[in-house]
Amino acid sequence: MAYVDGFVLPLPKKNVAVYRRMARQAGKVWREHGALQFRECMGDDLNVKGMGATFPRKLRVKRGETVFFSFIVFKSRAHRDRVNARVMNDPRIGKMMEGAPMPFDVKRMLYGGFKVVVEA
Repeated sequence: MAYVDGFVLPLPKKNVAVYRRMARQAGKVWREHGALQFRECMGDDLNVKGMGATFPRKLRVKRGETVFFSFIVFKSRAHRDRVNARVMNDPRIGKMMEGAPMPFDVKRMLYGGFKVVVEA
């Protein structure tokens, strides 16, 4: 079964265009190094009633922010580790990190690696 790296982060709406450009570049690098999928999803229906805690509430989203849910799919955890090692050594990623400040607060980003247990 596949392996997924997942990310959730609050992002100021004024930074969406910058983040999208950055994500497109990063996605290209991850795919070139072997990731099966790279997805960046912007919140659209975030205040669903009766479905547990919402992303905005748990992330303490501020006025003028939205939420991004992002994921990268790999063949396995070992494949993820190999791909991520190559990505982190890619000069294009280093160049992105050196430039302007990140368009979101890294301290508020949630991240984890997940084993896929159901594929329908």
